[in-house]
Amino acid sequence: MEYEGYNDSSIYDEEYSDGSDYIVDLEEAGPLEAKVAEVFLVVIYSLVCFLGILGNGLVIVIATFKMKKTVNTVWFVNLAVADFLFNIFLPIHITYAAMDYHWVFGKAMCKISSFLLSHNMYTSVFLLTVISFDRCISVLLPVWSQNHRSVRLAYMTCVVVWVLAFFLSSPSLVFRDTVSTSHGKITCFNNFSLAAPEPFSHSTHPRTDPVGYSRHVAVTVTRFLCGFLIPVFVITACYLTIVFKLQRNRLAKTKKPFKIIITIIITFFLCWCPYHTLYLLELHHTAVPASVFSLGLPLATAVAIANSCMNPILYVFMGHDFKKFKVALFSRLVNALSEDTGPSSYPSHRSFTKMSSLIEKASVNEKETSTI
Repeated sequence: MEYEGYNDSSIYDEEYSDGSDYIVDLEEAGPLEAKVAEVFLVVIYSLVCFLGILGNGLVIVIATFKMKKTVNTVWFVNLAVADFLFNIFLPIHITYAAMDYHWVFGKAMCKISSFLLSHNMYTSVFLLTVISFDRCISVLLPVWSQNHRSVRLAYMTCVVVWVLAFFLSSPSLVFRDTVSTSHGKITCFNNFSLAAPEPFSHSTHPRTDPVGYSRHVAVTVTRFLCGFLIPVFVITACYLTIVFKLQRNRLAKTKKPFKIIITIIITFFLCWCPYHTLYLLELHHTAVPASVFSLGLPLATAVAIANSCMNPILYVFMGHDFKKFKVALFSRLVNALSEDTGPSSYPSHRSFTKMSSLIEKASVNEKETSTI
């Protein structure tokens, strides 16, 4: 995964890297550590790519063609599509890391690949926020929700989410650029000054280019606020409200409807928290040891992109029937994707539980028949 770097010549005058808003050279951590880090990143990216394409593709197919269209399936399909699109382009970053961070795909793909990472982050967090708000409304206003909560409204909301994510990710399409290094490599980085990049040019230094540095700060702070902090507050407020309401009215017959979505949200923020933290730190990178960025940024980005393959795994491992190992994978995914919250959701939940039981019985009968 490329980071989004400046050329900070006062600190690193060797090369651009696959880097962040700040130029990071893996070799600052030592040649051996750099090689181990590169191999590790290639392995992680490859695993995430394989699991992400397989898992999210399976979710899309099952939720689209095998299940009844509901508000819940609309949310989960859109989450899967965002992750799937990002995973399709992940082989580019695998190649980039395997070639010792030599970008051979051109300026346009440099812009698109970075845009997809940012768009995946925004789309995912906005959808998780929408899901949390939707569940909160279902609990607080069950009658209104039953009368107005529709698949059509869910689709319209998703369109708004994708458009908003597009605009917030658009700085990647503007500022991403490519430049040659002293080692004959080409790197993909953020050229916030919008000047024609020259190798090791001090004109792209954030401290000597106030306009470029201001853009750098604006993009980083906006990404942190809109892609992390504000959604944290909204999602937390929604679930605290839900828990308080259900406990006060004793409506929570089971905790299972909360488990999957809460786990998805926690996983998302655990994956992206180091990424956002280091991005904020690099605004004042002179106060932080260089080793924090040289190894921290690549690892933080690897953890962040790993989130794109997590959701299908969580659907399977946290489905109602996971402990019943004889239940088909299809059944587990159906149960996970049909999770919902609120009094109006219980009938549909029971119907999917019944479907799961039928699938389980069918699989047991088939096994007994084959044994006879």
